[in-house]
Amino acid sequence: MQIDTIMRALADPTRLRIMRLLGAMELAVGELAHVLGQSQPRVSRHVAILCDADLASRRREGSWAFLRSGVGAGGTPIGDAVARLLATAEREDTEFAAACEEDRRQLAAIRDARDSHAAAYFADHAEEWDELRRLHSPDEAVEAKLLGALSDTPLGALLDIGTGTGRMAELFAPGTNHGAERVVALDKSLDMLRMARAKLQHLPNDSVELVQGDFAALPFAAHSFDTVMLHQVLHFAQNPASALAEAARVTRPGGRIAIVDFAAHNLEQLRDRHAHARLGFTDETMAGLLAASGFSAAAPIALADGELVVKIWLGVREGAPAAEPRKTESTQKVAR
Repeated sequence: MQIDTIMRALADPTRLRIMRLLGAMELAVGELAHVLGQSQPRVSRHVAILCDADLASRRREGSWAFLRSGVGAGGTPIGDAVARLLATAEREDTEFAAACEEDRRQLAAIRDARDSHAAAYFADHAEEWDELRRLHSPDEAVEAKLLGALSDTPLGALLDIGTGTGRMAELFAPGTNHGAERVVALDKSLDMLRMARAKLQHLPNDSVELVQGDFAALPFAAHSFDTVMLHQVLHFAQNPASALAEAARVTRPGGRIAIVDFAAHNLEQLRDRHAHARLGFTDETMAGLLAASGFSAAAPIALADGELVVKIWLGVREGAPAAEPRKTESTQKVAR
């Protein structure tokens, strides 16, 4: 961060308001424009200035661009100072405080719109998901087993690959009983990311980062995460070995992988009705996939309370861990 660039970027009332809004939640450019009552092109220009100063970061999801605050939450010393300055300004400047308070009231409409979109999507797909849920152990039982299996070691930085509705990201979010230091939730589907965003918007702004991406080409540097999770996603992979190789690449030496999926089965209808590319996995197949990707596999855990057996496969990334715990880098910025 260059202090002269930062000070110029902050020298505008609208950009100050944008910074306070992004401190509350991640927002699309169009959502910011709605809250601020300004045109989207004008807001985009303000956003570009903030991003150029590293005060905010943006990434694209289809035709939308989402913004996150680039200050506070243990970032750079200058960024932390900027966050404190903005908070102090709101406490001491009554006019600025009034504008920020009104902006935050407008955020309620954004949250309601996200919830409505999520509810409509769930209503459209409820019958399909309920059909699948009836075939295996209750989600609560699976989650309890997974929490227990991962409770012996700190999770560190966690990547949830194929986050779907964001349930795993919510379960392991910072501040929960078994929370990670930070969570990055990735999905290829824009619809799923919108569902996850609605589910997770009650969490603190810096708890979970949502990223669009493909599990066959993860948009992260090597050794970025301490824990990598694939919950009910590997059966969608045409090439599971490639997906696990990518998972291994972004897992630090000594880090862990957790795979929750179905044991091998013969329910062919899942290919057509639910787009499953794989009808589950045998323990032998999974052990081979993990070994080929550089993971030492632990004994699998089985939940056999339904027609479909759910398995939890765990592995540790081979190679010596770093001598000292390191602070993992933020995920790479997209389309700045």
